[in-house]
Amino acid sequence: MMKKNRLFLCAALMALLAPGAAAQGTAEDYRRAYELRDRWSADKVYYAGVNPTWIDGTHRFWYVRNTPEGRTYVMVDADRKRRQDLFDHTRLAAGLARATGRDVQPGQLWLERLHTDAEADTLRFHYAGHRWTYDNRRNRLTDDGPLPPAPPQRHWMEVDDERQAAPVTSPDGKLMAYIRESNVWVSRTDGSQPRQLSHDGTPGNYYSAYISWSPDSRMVASCRIRPAQKRYVYYVESSPRDQLQPRLHKQEYAKPGDELRFKVPCIFQADGSRAIIPSSELFDRQYDLYGPVWDSDSRALTFEYNQRGHQAYRVLELSAETGQVRTLINETADKYINYSRHFRHDLKDGRHIIWMSERDNYNHLYLYDRTTAQPVRQITRGPWYVRQVLRVDEEAGQIYFSANGMNPGEDPYHIRYYRIGLDGTGLTDLTPTPGTHQAWLSPDARYLVDVCSSVDSAPVATLRDARDGSEVMALEKADISRLLAEGWKAPEVFAAKGRDGKTDMWGIIIRPTNFDPTKKYPILEYIYQGPGDQYVPKTFIPYNGYMTSIAELGFIVVMVDGMGTSFRSREFENVCYQNLRDAGLPDHIAWIKAAAQKYPYMDTERVGIFGCSAGGQESTAAVLFHPEFYKAAYSACGCHDNRMDKIWWNEQWMGYPVGPQYAASSNVENAHLLTRPLMLLVGEMDDNVDPASTMQLADALIRAGKDFELVVIPGARHTMGEAYGEHKRYDFFVRHLLGVNPPSWEELKKENR
Repeated sequence: MMKKNRLFLCAALMALLAPGAAAQGTAEDYRRAYELRDRWSADKVYYAGVNPTWIDGTHRFWYVRNTPEGRTYVMVDADRKRRQDLFDHTRLAAGLARATGRDVQPGQLWLERLHTDAEADTLRFHYAGHRWTYDNRRNRLTDDGPLPPAPPQRHWMEVDDERQAAPVTSPDGKLMAYIRESNVWVSRTDGSQPRQLSHDGTPGNYYSAYISWSPDSRMVASCRIRPAQKRYVYYVESSPRDQLQPRLHKQEYAKPGDELRFKVPCIFQADGSRAIIPSSELFDRQYDLYGPVWDSDSRALTFEYNQRGHQAYRVLELSAETGQVRTLINETADKYINYSRHFRHDLKDGRHIIWMSERDNYNHLYLYDRTTAQPVRQITRGPWYVRQVLRVDEEAGQIYFSANGMNPGEDPYHIRYYRIGLDGTGLTDLTPTPGTHQAWLSPDARYLVDVCSSVDSAPVATLRDARDGSEVMALEKADISRLLAEGWKAPEVFAAKGRDGKTDMWGIIIRPTNFDPTKKYPILEYIYQGPGDQYVPKTFIPYNGYMTSIAELGFIVVMVDGMGTSFRSREFENVCYQNLRDAGLPDHIAWIKAAAQKYPYMDTERVGIFGCSAGGQESTAAVLFHPEFYKAAYSACGCHDNRMDKIWWNEQWMGYPVGPQYAASSNVENAHLLTRPLMLLVGEMDDNVDPASTMQLADALIRAGKDFELVVIPGARHTMGEAYGEHKRYDFFVRHLLGVNPPSWEELKKENR
């Protein structure tokens, strides 16, 4: 027996000393991981980041060049194909240095809100807390005074009650409309001859202060609002920096199932002769109501109705003549309408509307007739996805838009820009080079500034003719030679079939800089998955904060978009409906296994997963529902029970009313399934996902007798963990996937010193 044990120990020692089993997760690996943040920073990339600002009424634009000597503001004349400095950087820097008493270098100018006149003679900008005007020709710099204090910002979860607004003057300048004691009033602009138009407004059913006048100045419109009781989330800031005692914070925060306000658009004759309070039959189950907006002929109001549960979305018209409400566009879905993809353009002829819809399984543009309330034609068509409409040029009968998925053999998420006629003919690719594009049209749609890149190719900026996409002038080609000298390696783009065995899933693979194909590497997946977007990077990013450094510890790091994410098709995305626990994980697992089959150094017996927010929920779900594959998870600020999270994210994907599907997807309800190592992290001041969601999961795990780790970051908001949490994440995966004890924090501090 002793001999067998000795043989086993010798075999284990030989395995450790064998090729491919060198130490990983060492202090040297940690040092290299932290160094990459600086070595591969964006400032090592020159002549990238072109972000043009077109100068009104001209074919000229300016942008900032990132050069080895510093930042340079340049102006391009598209007609003349000529580039020059927008101003003399040395002279302006000297002027700002004299005026501010600061050391201002010509290559380090950061001019905020820069605006120039058509001739680029006069520049206006913000700098050092002041407003400035610079006479470019005469080299005259004028301090226009300090910037006013920024107005307080409403938190993004807070709903505007519409109770307060300034009086609104009529288009003819004779009258003003306003709210007094919850009702609509008008008077002359000097305040004389006040007249009450509505008489049924109360504090519990009041009229919106956002009043709109009809173009003919004869009528006003306002929504009557029945408010709902608001929910608030409370946070205890345990360690404020300015006082000893904790501080309590309160934040408005609607959650799934909460009661919502109800709005009714109303019309009043300014002379008080008539009030139109319409039937709400066509908008009676509101999630929200947007508008209303007057038609140009003052005959009707147009508004949009988003039904609770998001299975119906209508464009409605309220007649100012009959008081009747009728449907112009009726969008329905058996699961949900992705209303965040919304686009509507009312044509100037007053008869047609351009509308975006996923009704044929892909996101496309349709032309509607207002009179018949029926589509005239489908403008774009095919197994691809319209992303954004840049412009509708009614005079030329053209639409400029971006789309993905149109080019076979290319990453289907790569975005290109196109032009098409309102009649659906003449589809033209304006950005013909492979890669993902970002583009800006000139004010008259004559030119297009196009920046193209991918995760493995640096940006190239080109000025193009917006009629056919032909190149007018090369602008910039990024120089990454310094980055390459620092050992930079591009992520690998990898595609493999998902759960159905036929649909390609697209992701990236990141390897450590000292990668050795003879070794076996555990796999770390970074996850952020959901129907709000697609998340795998598609543009050039020299350093990915969540993925790049942790690979240096001895991991292969991957990310993939599975079913349930956006921009492939409605069918592809709808996999998530009432089933966020799915998280695309069956596709991720199939994709990782395919990668490991191609690359045997990827060890599918040691797979970890981490993420934040939705990714926090999904990484925990991975070890709860797929423990046979995922062996450890780090989950930061997760929405672990969708009933605890914000209403707008969860009701769309999980449905309304709140039902058993919410419990089925809840990590809290399924905490008893945990069999793998799990680290939970939460910021105590998280104002995005209620931090109680993480604490309730911790409570459920404790009640189930499960071993796990909990890290709370005092004062932190919605976070992956900040520097402290990052170090905890590193140690967690080194311990559980590499099977070694990580270096002590004191040892690393000594190395850093």
